[in-house]
Formats: sequence, structure tokens, C-alpha cells
Amino acid sequence: MKKGMISILSMLTGVVIGASIVKKREGDKFEKACDKSNKHFELFCMMSQWVRVKQEGKNLSSYFEQNGYRKIAVYGMSYAGETLINELKGTKIEVAYGIDKNADHIFTGINTVSPEDTLEKVDAIVVTAITFFAEIEEKLSKKNDYPIISLEEVLYGV
Repeated sequence: MKKGMISILSMLTGVVIGASIVKKREGDKFEKACDKSNKHFELFCMMSQWVRVKQEGKNLSSYFEQNGYRKIAVYGMSYAGETLINELKGTKIEVAYGIDKNADHIFTGINTVSPEDTLEKVDAIVVTAITFFAEIEEKLSKKNDYPIISLEEVLYGV
């Protein structure tokens, strides 16, 4: 009888542990999906603001000019970064280089470096990876004294 009871208890313990492992995995998947959804929503809102700015006939270069930023670096070379670089072409604002953690795999029309590299002097670094702005700002602030601004700040400040 004791052996039977021990077997049943062992089996139930295994089921409970297995269920909690599955629940943890599914919870992690759900959390990752929520994080990704939030990131895309924030990017959508930012790009929507950018469209409003353009509909008002404004160019982001005016923000940089008003703040005395003539030479900038762009952190985040995905869609928003490339769009910012394209918008600033033909203006008085020089995009000196891009910064991206995947710099070795980025192919744009400008030099792109890793955040760990020594960063050339610029008037400001514009972070287009808005959902990670706080972490990026903290990391870059430790090795540079250039102003670090979010692309959102630029879009709402024009």
C-alpha cells in the first residue's frame, strides 16, 4: 500500500511540476508578445506624429537648428533611423554617423559604428529606438557628454 501511495504522490508531484513549467513557458511567451506589441504601438504613435509634422509642412531639421545641433549621430539604424537620415538630406544638419548594436550587419549610406566603439564628437545623439531610450541614454551617458535626445522629443518639439 505504501509503495502505491508513494507512486501516486510521485506522479502527482511530477504533474504539478510539469504543469508549472509549461505555465512558466507560456507566461514567458505571453510576456514577450505583450512587450513586442507595446513596442510596435509606441513606434506607430511616433510615426503617426511624424506624419502630422509633415502634414503641417515642417521638417525635423528646424528642431536641430533651433537647438544648435548642426552635426548629429543617429542611434538605431532601422526604419525610423533611415527615415530620419533621409529627411535630413539636403538640410544644414550633418548626420556624421549611425550607431547600432548590429553595426556589422547594417548597410546604409553612412558609416555605422557599435555603441561600444569610441564615438566621434557630435552636437547630439538622436535615439530612434524609443522603447529602449532610458537604457540607451544611461549607457551612452557613461562614455560621452553629448546631449542624448529621443526622436520623440524631436517630433513633439518641432
